[in-house]
Amino acid sequence: MAIYRIILAFCFLFAGSALCFGAADEGESLFKNKCGSCHSINKSKSKAKSEKDWRSTVMRMVGHGADLSRQEIDLVVSYLSQNYPAK
Repeated sequence: MAIYRIILAFCFLFAGSALCFGAADEGESLFKNKCGSCHSINKSKSKAKSEKDWRSTVMRMVGHGADLSRQEIDLVVSYLSQNYPAK
């Protein structure tokens, strides 16, 4: 019976990790395709910001016409804040 609990726990942990990696990949893809369609992504990648500051930047870009849904905004902000955090 204990082995089933261990296997079940492992499956939940693995599934959660896969979902997280999928979201990170999607955030990166959105960043490259949506943000990169208007300007070089190298400019953004050279910045280091907090999650709050990245959200502010992304929302400013949405105000300038970036076509991102609320969910896509969250994915892009998460990608940027995890990969280019404030130092």
